[in-house]
Amino acid sequence: MDKHLRTKQTKTNPMLTSSSEEVSSLEWQAVNMNQEEEDLVRRMHKLVGDRWELIAGRIPGRTAAEIERFWVMKYN
Repeated sequence: MDKHLRTKQTKTNPMLTSSSEEVSSLEWQAVNMNQEEEDLVRRMHKLVGDRWELIAGRIPGRTAAEIERFWVMKYN
C-alpha cells in the first residue's frame, strides 16, 4: 500500500509538470517594494528560506506570489 501511495503522490507532484507551459507576461512584471518591505523580505528569507506565504503574512497587502516574483527578479 505504501508503494501505491508514493506512486500516486509522484503523479500529482507539481514539480513534474511540463516545462513547456507558457507564463503570462503579467506574471513577470516587476514588483515595486519600499525599502522597509525589501529589508523585511531579505531578513525573513534569511530566517525561513523560500517560505513565501510565511513571508507574505508579515507584509500587509502582499501575496506569496508577489514576494517570490520580487525575490527571483531581484536576487536571481
